[in-house]
Amino acid sequence: MPPSLENLLVVGVASSALFDLSASDAVFTTEGEQAYRAYQEAHLDEPFAPGVAFPFIRRLLGLNSFGPLVEVIVLSRNSPDTGLRILRSAAHHSLPMTRAIFTEGRAPHEFMPALNMSLFLSAHAEDVRRASLAGMPAGQVLKSSFLDDDDPALRIAFDFDGVLASDASERIYQAGGLDRFQEHEARNVVTPLDPGPLKGFLAGINRIQRVAEDRVRVSVVTARSAPAHERAINSLKAWGLRVNDAFFLGGLKKGPILDVLRPHIFFDDQRGHLVETVPCVHVPFGVSNE
Repeated sequence: MPPSLENLLVVGVASSALFDLSASDAVFTTEGEQAYRAYQEAHLDEPFAPGVAFPFIRRLLGLNSFGPLVEVIVLSRNSPDTGLRILRSAAHHSLPMTRAIFTEGRAPHEFMPALNMSLFLSAHAEDVRRASLAGMPAGQVLKSSFLDDDDPALRIAFDFDGVLASDASERIYQAGGLDRFQEHEARNVVTPLDPGPLKGFLAGINRIQRVAEDRVRVSVVTARSAPAHERAINSLKAWGLRVNDAFFLGGLKKGPILDVLRPHIFFDDQRGHLVETVPCVHVPFGVSNE
């Protein structure tokens, strides 16, 4: 029998994040649903090209060489018949994905709790926004010029506030400025922040690292600087979580750091911090997205 989903890191990915659907989406937009259905049937044996989340998903699934660690489930607004091409494309690209949810227009995030998902990725902003408003961990993948390579190791990068942690400190910063923020963080240095939307996902990644440490590297890239860095580190410790690298940039641009790290996925709650050179995910959570 397959392992229980409760024992795995479960990630939901929309076909729009996993594959490049630009051609078929253009048919739907310009010619309508019936033409779209005919197009998908006519191209059933033509695999989709990899999309923005493909490098991340490919390596995530590759971690199952160490045992049953990860389950990736396709969540799609396609109908079952038009979704056939999606799973055939996954098989073509040697992605061992066996579970899929096709909802024909229904919001796919509604099924996240039933499937014990720690993350949902989609290219469609509205689906991600609705999931986030419902308190579920979700992110919108953005267009990227990233060129994948053959390195099997998975590199993940996170912003801190509004992603791993709640937006409580970010609210202090936006309301009162840097000085008030630094004072508040110094005064509360030993008080861990409340978890943010992707804390559970990092916990799942940490579980995997205990089995396959050499295949996963996790970084935090944040605008925090000393002395506010201490509360971030203390929060991670209090949650029982760890990262390999931490970059406290004090307002410097994140792009040059990300260009060196070359993560296969980077999560941030502020679009202004996201770049096209690496696969980036906008997490529409907290005060920066109100």
